[in-house]
Amino acid sequence: MKLYYSPGACSLSPHIVLREAGLAFEPVLAPTKTKKLPDGSDYTAVNPLGYVPLLEMDDGARLREGPAIIQYVADQAPHKNLAPANGTLQRYRLQEWLTFIGTELHKTYSPLFNPAFSDDTKKFFKDKLASRYQWVEKELAGKDYVMGDHFTVADAYLFTVTRWGKAMKLDFGATPHLDAWMARVAARPAVQEALKAEGQA
Repeated sequence: MKLYYSPGACSLSPHIVLREAGLAFEPVLAPTKTKKLPDGSDYTAVNPLGYVPLLEMDDGARLREGPAIIQYVADQAPHKNLAPANGTLQRYRLQEWLTFIGTELHKTYSPLFNPAFSDDTKKFFKDKLASRYQWVEKELAGKDYVMGDHFTVADAYLFTVTRWGKAMKLDFGATPHLDAWMARVAARPAVQEALKAEGQA
């Protein structure tokens, strides 16, 4: 398998999950700004949408979108318990979290990276993020991980996007549970390996 990624982007999430799953893969740098792959070819020939992540299987099949990729990877290594079994309510709880992270957090960060947006507009999205993270803070109380007592793909995705807020020094208010959770996830060997491989450690 090949994982097309860009350092610091949301592709860190499947990068972490692939390492947690213990699956063999080749990371391929696909800078989101230049769209030029290491061999000089155009990344949009691989993914016409031009963004990461993208997972290419050994047979050439390609899968886009982080939440889909991380569930696929989890299902290739069921013994790692990175996602509840398909068809169970807990699997839908996982998808509930992935949808929340993708729509309420991930996409809310997007305007903050866009220089075309005014400071007032960015403040609106920063305030929205702060309110969403206060909800996450309550959800993490008494839990080691998002889904309970063990790490799942939802932790990888939430960790990836939450790092953006920490790097941008956004003020989410008091979040002791979130802070402890971030430290717990960051300490995992697979997470450290992925960060180091991307030059983000």
